[in-house]
Amino acid sequence: MAERKLFAGHAIRRLRFQLGVTQAAMAEALEISASYLNLVERNQRPISAALMLKLAETYDFDPRRLAAAEPGGGAEALRRRLADPLFADLAIDRHQLEEWLAGAPDGAEAFARAYDRMGDAAAPLPGAAQDPGPQVRRAIERWRNHFADLDAAGEALADELRMAGDSYGAMAERLRVKHQLAVRILPAEVMVDTLKRLDLHARQLQLSEALDPSARAFALAEQLAVEARDEIEALVRGAALDRVAARLFRRHLTAYFAAAVTMPYARFLRACEASGYDLELLQRRFGASLAQVAHRLTTLQRVGARGLSFFLMRFDRAGQVSKRYAGASGSALVEAAVPCPLWNAYDGFVRTDETAVQLVELEDGARAFTIARCVHPHGGAPGGVRPRFVIALGLPAAEAGTLAAARGVDLAGRAAPIGLGCRACTRVACPQRSAAPAGRAAAGSERERGVTAFGFAGD
Repeated sequence: MAERKLFAGHAIRRLRFQLGVTQAAMAEALEISASYLNLVERNQRPISAALMLKLAETYDFDPRRLAAAEPGGGAEALRRRLADPLFADLAIDRHQLEEWLAGAPDGAEAFARAYDRMGDAAAPLPGAAQDPGPQVRRAIERWRNHFADLDAAGEALADELRMAGDSYGAMAERLRVKHQLAVRILPAEVMVDTLKRLDLHARQLQLSEALDPSARAFALAEQLAVEARDEIEALVRGAALDRVAARLFRRHLTAYFAAAVTMPYARFLRACEASGYDLELLQRRFGASLAQVAHRLTTLQRVGARGLSFFLMRFDRAGQVSKRYAGASGSALVEAAVPCPLWNAYDGFVRTDETAVQLVELEDGARAFTIARCVHPHGGAPGGVRPRFVIALGLPAAEAGTLAAARGVDLAGRAAPIGLGCRACTRVACPQRSAAPAGRAAAGSERERGVTAFGFAGD
């Protein structure tokens, strides 16, 4: 697979300002021309491997910082903020946005922080607590859900444990020897409404028998995240979140480390590329669940060894989204308040043992290939509610040619036209429409009726 170009001029410019050197001085130290450095800083040239090495040698610069957060989370994240009706009259196009990022990256970051702070400060309903979810999601998106230090630490631990066979046994032994923790499986009636419990008094990690083998192994890997406590806490502090959001972000990072242990980066990426990202094969090879594999696919953004640009959504039958990760895809589809009913991902609730694939196209012409399947998380008492969610993965259609799931699909052919939910969609004459777009006046006629009863001004 061809490696995508890395543009990170903002990081180079910030380093130069911190050092207090001119472009000419830095260019001379790096043995490149000042004009070339100027193009790199303005994101008009990618950063080559040779330049990354020279930066590391000359300024003791960690190349992983180049893949860290772009100003404001990058062009797509800024574009989503600018889609707010507040800016509708400005008509800022993609070209202007790219110029802004290249010419004033710190200004773009300042705008993003101010906009996000404005959203966080919005008054909640009386008696309602503020939702920490948007804060946590922004913290994840700033890193494109790729945390290089955690990946490196998890991969090193997996190599140390030589987790090619009995991963559960290797991790249980690590917990016993290094952390003086025994693993105990308890009956479901003892672990009422609890799947995992750390009992420090008894020095036990207690797991419910309701957990399947992949969930048990993942629980052990999460407990081993104590060995990456410094890396996790540094990321939490850097995010500057409130207490509740910080706790949720820490939980995300703990699960990220667990995935890095059970599905080590280099080994997992090789398996992905060799199998065409075959989800079922990856589940079997790494002893993981579909949800675990799907989440891992959104994290493959290591510099010099990138995977495909997957995004992920998880939602219930009412269309309520409980997880959304844009990863490096930049897809606006993850922003849908309620996923479009024309998206066949909902079919997973009917055909629970089948995978639904679809080529879709958004209003702006962006095309994506999506893969969706129903999952059944653990939980609920026997005879009670059995939770069901759909996990939907997607990536830009241009990247989907190597996927096993896309075999036989004409990726250049007709795509299903979907939107970001009726309130955000301005497609006309959609028979499925259930509401007029937000900010658009409803319109209708007594003399005629179209395919939808929800016409709106501008049709």
